[in-house]
Amino acid sequence: MSAFFLLDGEAIPFEEGDSVLAAARRAGHYIPHLCWDARFPPHGSCKLCVVEIGGRHVSACATPAREGLEVKNNIGEIRDTRRELLIMLFAEGNHFCPGCEKSGNCQLQALAYDLEAMTPQHNYFYPDRPVDASHPDLLLDFNRCIFCELCVRASRDIDGKEIFSLSERGVNKRLVVNSESGRLGDTTMDIGDLAANICPVGVILHKRIGFAVPIGERIYDGEPISELDIAAATCALDDGKAGGGA
Repeated sequence: MSAFFLLDGEAIPFEEGDSVLAAARRAGHYIPHLCWDARFPPHGSCKLCVVEIGGRHVSACATPAREGLEVKNNIGEIRDTRRELLIMLFAEGNHFCPGCEKSGNCQLQALAYDLEAMTPQHNYFYPDRPVDASHPDLLLDFNRCIFCELCVRASRDIDGKEIFSLSERGVNKRLVVNSESGRLGDTTMDIGDLAANICPVGVILHKRIGFAVPIGERIYDGEPISELDIAAATCALDDGKAGGGA
């Protein structure tokens, strides 16, 4: 017998070990996220997957699905909270979207459009962050880092290299390269590593292919991130069924 929880009043089936986010995606319901990736344990750092359960705000990616849960997702208060979190991410970094090579392929930018986060509401930090062009194939622009730790986890858990880590806390938090010089060119990072291809914003860029896909023809130029995320979840589910998976 299948187990269910309620998402905005709709019964959502789930499997043992599912998070609220994973089960909702599989059922065709979008919950925004930036730091979540199915290949890693839930992290809950970006908080954009916030939902309301029992009057409390919790991260959907890190909350196990349980029978009888009543989850509020697509309500005004939750959307306002997500929008505020997103605006703060823009304020904490240096995001120059009109001239950014990742524009149109950037999940942060796409979420801003989806959540209608169009008006700045905070003073910008304008942190002093470097650009590292020491690697022959990769460029690091730390200005756009949102500290999702996807590159940290990918390099450690999948690539087996531990190229990246986070240092310090609060407004002084920063992404660092684990080499004696602190430069990417002095590591074993390869352009084919997962860590080199997982960044949701424009921190880790491949050299010599900038703007190869014109603006207007990029991933999020044609459809909102919410629709593309659900389409990806559906495709993954179909692939699993075809391969005999869950």
